Amino acid sequence: IIIGILAAMFFAVTFILNQSMQGSGGHWIYSAALRFYLMLPLLVVIVAYRRRLGRVWSALREAPYFWLTYGTIGFGIFYSGICLAADYSPGWLIAGTWQVTILAGPLLAPLFKQTIPWASLRYSLLIVAGVCLMQLSVAEGLSISALLLGVLPVICAAIAYPLGNRKMMERYGDELDVFDRILGMTVASLPFWLVLSAIAYVQVGLPSAGQVGQSGLVALFSGVIATSLFFYATTLVRTEPVRLAAVEATQSFEILFTVLGEMLFLHAVFPTGLALFGMLLVMLGMTIHSLKQVQSKEVPDI
Repeated sequence: IIIGILAAMFFAVTFILNQSMQGSGGHWIYSAALRFYLMLPLLVVIVAYRRRLGRVWSALREAPYFWLTYGTIGFGIFYSGICLAADYSPGWLIAGTWQVTILAGPLLAPLFKQTIPWASLRYSLLIVAGVCLMQLSVAEGLSISALLLGVLPVICAAIAYPLGNRKMMERYGDELDVFDRILGMTVASLPFWLVLSAIAYVQVGLPSAGQVGQSGLVALFSGVIATSLFFYATTLVRTEPVRLAAVEATQSFEILFTVLGEMLFLHAVFPTGLALFGMLLVMLGMTIHSLKQVQSKEVPDI
């Protein structure tokens, strides 16, 4: 649980630094693309150290269109949506809305020839209710278009991330490990990032040194450290469903760490009223959802 909470803390860096880059005038496309450009050499070093580069390269050559499709969906659409939303919503709101990804996974079950586990999803309505309350708390001061641009990209990201990753797990779960798949998907998403980067260059020129530096921190803390910690934590308890569910529920702490980080580093105001109540509902909903998966024997094999 402690390792899971540490992972949530490092994942929160994404939402905090995206807000920082947006506040300093950085283009959202560069905030997204630079993370993966800078993750690439880190991942290459990790995978090479483990002597698995050959396996990743073989898999990419074997099915380039599969990798291109689901690398673009799982990484490209996912993270571009998160960064686009940062232009219209505070980080804590994006972090809270992002938690609907815990619903998206089960709802994608028919795409994998499985049935939707409706029984366990009923408790996840708390998450939806919490997200709605958080959105209502900021709706008064926003136009409809700004509100939608702060919400819909995150919803798309919450669907794209589990879809891309589950497709990779389905096809390569027994052949490639976590870092192998992350490296492969990063490489496969590069064409998407290069096209977006060209658009950003035409609009604003090159990114600032500050944006490059902050994107490097996101790549390190969220892309490498947080992912490693989370999967290490789940691996430790993968044969113990109750503890596994507890570790998964720790990811609700992303919201809390994002709020505290924005207050500490960006001088944001602590959410109150509907926003605070919505945050608590999301965290409660994630916890109950994870624990109910144990009872219904639907805990995923990670």
